[in-house]
Amino acid sequence: MDRGLQRRREEAAGRGIAILELLDELRVIAQNGIEYSDGPQNAYDRQRYERVLELVTDYYGRALDAPPTAVRESLRGEVGHVSAKVGAVGAVFDDEGNVLTMERAESGQWALPGGYVDPNESAEEAVVREIREETGLDVEPVELVDVYSLAPGEEGNPHSIVNVVYRCRVRGGELRLSHEGTDLTHRDPKRLPAEAWHEQNRRYALDAAPSAGSDDPRR
Repeated sequence: MDRGLQRRREEAAGRGIAILELLDELRVIAQNGIEYSDGPQNAYDRQRYERVLELVTDYYGRALDAPPTAVRESLRGEVGHVSAKVGAVGAVFDDEGNVLTMERAESGQWALPGGYVDPNESAEEAVVREIREETGLDVEPVELVDVYSLAPGEEGNPHSIVNVVYRCRVRGGELRLSHEGTDLTHRDPKRLPAEAWHEQNRRYALDAAPSAGSDDPRR
């Protein structure tokens, strides 16, 4: 995804633009309508869906202060039945129960490593890949923490998102900062102020934290 467009999405979400939820639903209706309106008997319906998508693209551009061409290219990447975006996030704890966090380069806030699930990739495979890319560590998902549904406008994105959060165990690798962050460290999720966290990541970390009676905080 274009970083400039992503920043505009985050700014729009920060301003609380409610139109994003409407545009997201119209986008899904239009793109799925186009997908399932093949054949000459559906030519009129297809034209209507294409017109709706054209209007959505225009108003996305206005809401996000982005050129319509940039919005169109972003939407064009989706083929087939359009559904919510899926992300995978990993919680990696040290022996003291502190969770591995990255200071995000674009916001200066702290987040758990994670990202979108790629095509032909499971959520577990995605979290392993994302943690390796962002931290240099090789991990194994050991427990599904929860699945979180986010409405359009949350998480700096105008589309619906489903985030799958795993507690992970380190298997190897060496801690290494990527270009996506400016710092990488273990932190006590209860002591880091709420405003220092990137969006929903404080909730993810607290939900993933080992129970008080756990013998191994890394599990």
